[in-house]
Amino acid sequence: LRRELSRGLARAGGGERWRGPLVFTSHHESHAASAFYPSPFEEAAVVCADGVGEWTTTSIFRGRGRRLEGLSELRFPHSLGLLYSAFTYYAGFRVNSGEYKLMGLAPYGEPRFEQLILDTLVDLKPDGSFRLDLSYFDYCTGLTMTGRKFHDLFGAPPRAPESELTPFHMDLAASIQRVTERAMLGIAEKAHELTGARNLCLAGGVALNCVSNGRLLREGPFDRIWTQPAAGDAGGALGAALFVWHQLLEKERTPGMPDSQQGSLLGTSYDDGQVARYLDSVGAVRTTAADDAELVEKVAGLLAEEKVVGWFQGRMEFGPRALGARSILGDPRSPDMQRTMNLKIKFRESFRPFAPSVLKERAHELFEVRPGEESPYMLVVAPVAESQRDGDSEALRRAVGLEKLAVPRSRIQGVTHVDHSARVQTVDETRNPLYHALLSAFEGITGCPALINTSFNVRGEPIVESPESAWFCFMATDMDVLVLGRHILRKEDQPAFDPGLLQRHLGKFALD
Repeated sequence: LRRELSRGLARAGGGERWRGPLVFTSHHESHAASAFYPSPFEEAAVVCADGVGEWTTTSIFRGRGRRLEGLSELRFPHSLGLLYSAFTYYAGFRVNSGEYKLMGLAPYGEPRFEQLILDTLVDLKPDGSFRLDLSYFDYCTGLTMTGRKFHDLFGAPPRAPESELTPFHMDLAASIQRVTERAMLGIAEKAHELTGARNLCLAGGVALNCVSNGRLLREGPFDRIWTQPAAGDAGGALGAALFVWHQLLEKERTPGMPDSQQGSLLGTSYDDGQVARYLDSVGAVRTTAADDAELVEKVAGLLAEEKVVGWFQGRMEFGPRALGARSILGDPRSPDMQRTMNLKIKFRESFRPFAPSVLKERAHELFEVRPGEESPYMLVVAPVAESQRDGDSEALRRAVGLEKLAVPRSRIQGVTHVDHSARVQTVDETRNPLYHALLSAFEGITGCPALINTSFNVRGEPIVESPESAWFCFMATDMDVLVLGRHILRKEDQPAFDPGLLQRHLGKFALD
């Protein structure tokens, strides 16, 4: 590995040999650094939970100033992340990418297997430590996550991918979600006991379970929680660099509000000239707003007409959540928007919920959060406020499984999950002023300070990065409007879509 890294650095340096040191941080050190150092806290407990990194699966650190101190860890094969992934596999979803589907499926079911899991599969202690009964799993020695004994326990083989989802699978999802939340609450209590800190930082793949994060915030011992937006392994690159900079090189760290993650808008960007040249090359028809004020007024008006809008602005998000830079937007008041966007735009399962982006200063009016409380990276689930609930609760209680989707739930139906929860993104002027202006303009027209925000992609594809990929996603779906910088494109104005364009332009068009 050292040889490969040295060769890569030499190539990047024009052939000159790399003579500096190579530092290898541990997996969980990198996770912890990625969570603590960008956070706004001078001191915090840090919890990392994932599948496995080297041998560690769960760890607790104390962060203070520029120092991180490891305090406790659990080791492979006993892993909360792998336990959740085992149920992801058993429910017919892809491991390491389908866990969020299992989380989204959970509210359709009842946790009737929770005690069976606790009695049989995992011995969960009050402090959050646990041991798995490995005789039920196959991930240590086999090619699958679960074994025959696991299947016999629940009385069925693993669900075949793309086959029917039944109440049984929904109950499994609800049960393992409840167990995960209980474990994370116990780990948080232990972290608080070890550190005495008022603040908590989270990283690792389990930290992307925003339902668990919301419960930690409401029921856990900490006043504030900050989660690394790229909490999975991608964030390890950031953490490794920060660990070396602050811990090893002892460079100063000055925490401050809101944080130093810069809204997690750390990726590539394209200016209006670059975008215009690409659009001209494919014959796209567009209008161009004179300034940002005109842009947000026009786009807010289109959203108020229930148009589905692809929104491509500024630097791309770092992490798995679209945060208003590479997003597909819609009107959350529409009772049909969730179904329309899932089936005609995203081409994904109908049960999947959409998240709301909401003005930070209005969030407490729509959701059960404290005034001023932040969730800028869409990593906390909160209940929809009682004032917004406007459905038939009895009909919702009687409905079974996916029948719940058809039952009215709230005035912001498009972002209200079947358990009256929502994965909230608060938007402020500091981190994303243009997106904040769009939400404000939409509120000015409709009185609603929120939008549906989902990632700009279709199922199975990465979030779009370039104007080219945004254009093809727009043209290949039933999206109504594409906004690239200040350029606005309506679907009905565009030339007939030639799929052959994709092959002709890939690799041939270079943005300056």
